[in-house]
Amino acid sequence: MTRNILLIMCDQLRADYLSCEGHPTLQTPNIDKLAARGVRFTQAYIQAPICGPSRTSFYTGRYMSSHGSTWNWVPMPVGERTLGDFLRPHGYRVAVTGKTHVAPDIEGMRRLGIDPASKTGGLVAQGGFEPFARHDGVHATPKSSAHLAYNDFLRAHGYNSENPWQDYANSVTRADGSIASGWYLRNAGYPSRVRDEHSETAFITDRAIDFIRQQGNQPWCLHLSYIKPHWPYVASEPYQRMFDGDDCLSAHRVETERDDPHPVYQAFMNNEVSQAFSRDEVRRTVVPTYMGLVKQIDDHLGRLFTFLESEHRMADTLVVFTSDHGDYLGDHFLGEKELFHDCVTRIPLILYDPDPAADPTRGSVNDTLIEAIDLLPTFLEACALEPVDHILEGESLIPLVRGLEYTRCHEDVFSELDYAYYDTRRALGLEPSEARSYMIRTREWKYIDHRHFRPQLFDLKNDPGELIDLGNDSSRAKILQDLSNRLLLRLQNLKRRVTESNATVDARTDAVADYGIYIGRW
Repeated sequence: MTRNILLIMCDQLRADYLSCEGHPTLQTPNIDKLAARGVRFTQAYIQAPICGPSRTSFYTGRYMSSHGSTWNWVPMPVGERTLGDFLRPHGYRVAVTGKTHVAPDIEGMRRLGIDPASKTGGLVAQGGFEPFARHDGVHATPKSSAHLAYNDFLRAHGYNSENPWQDYANSVTRADGSIASGWYLRNAGYPSRVRDEHSETAFITDRAIDFIRQQGNQPWCLHLSYIKPHWPYVASEPYQRMFDGDDCLSAHRVETERDDPHPVYQAFMNNEVSQAFSRDEVRRTVVPTYMGLVKQIDDHLGRLFTFLESEHRMADTLVVFTSDHGDYLGDHFLGEKELFHDCVTRIPLILYDPDPAADPTRGSVNDTLIEAIDLLPTFLEACALEPVDHILEGESLIPLVRGLEYTRCHEDVFSELDYAYYDTRRALGLEPSEARSYMIRTREWKYIDHRHFRPQLFDLKNDPGELIDLGNDSSRAKILQDLSNRLLLRLQNLKRRVTESNATVDARTDAVADYGIYIGRW
């Protein structure tokens, strides 16, 4: 049975950078072992191709248009319920070690008279997680690095500076002994100034082990959230030198993609990061370090899994391994994330269910189209808690991991982008409220609707690499309309009435006469 929940999330990890997903040179044996004990979903998709809103969808079980946190550091409205709100009333301690990217809705709390320094205010400000060791992994300023537990940890181990996160963990030592910033991609090939055991990945893993040990037999839900392999692309020895340019997957792109591209796509290709990753020199410098960071995570997960076995926690803990989104790494002449190609929107998702009912599916691979928002209802069902169908927009995966026959509500996946905060929005002449894009993906088609621009369309059956945009092809008018209708249906079905359950609505339907109200009676 499930007593505990361990949600492991990497940041910016592509699905195809695991050996169980077929990477030819990057071996991830510990993640592979988890896949061998659970179900590996090969068609799992995020709800927004950027950290903040994607994570908020994981935590709320709701689409970006529903939860309203549309970009990084956009506060999640104070009224949104999260994983902690659903589990804590049932005796679960819900905590995080690592990143959430949740920004507090200070104005909302002030309006409601909630003191951010109070216990309740603290949980609201942290997105429902107890910050056992929160570490969002981007702490380049004095304000963002103040009161940072990881900096205290580094100083305790002799890395003394005002901000050791930047000066040591994310700086490098060059071959000539000089020190350089890890923010510059040219320095990705040099080792970090901290030892592996003092890296962010090691620190976050150690704190996770501390939390689980501290909990003993009391039920818990832990979000173990790694900042890597997200930039800065800096790795400690020996991971910095484990791979070279010949170990990298080739960039997935063709020159014809740059012939009369979609205006939004063109605008993102013009970004500095995309221009950089379009150069082979940059890829051969950065991608080996990216791979080293993934290998480092796998090694430290090996430590964690060994600990869980020794504590007999694998017998009662549901474990998920996933990522908040991928990374272009030069594919399609792009860097970073933001758009909707599969290298960004498709994520690794492995689900280990300790319940014996899941035994028939152990080690299986499932190609059902699923969404990140499906995890929260999965956790509730695994813990035998009531579903909250009027709020949650995902569907439980428990029937899939236990081999049960059922029909899912959707045969597609849905994702959204708010790019108002990028210079690309200004380059396209858009106001902040106009920079929105939406994706619908079926098994055969990917349709992307861009406000004020034509749509994009990819034939996934004949062009699985998404290299040929058919959105301007008049012969595809019918499929374009069909997919546009699917998108409209998704937007129409967003769950807005969150204060009353469907059962309450049923009970109140046509019940006005019970209150002595007779409308239209003669």
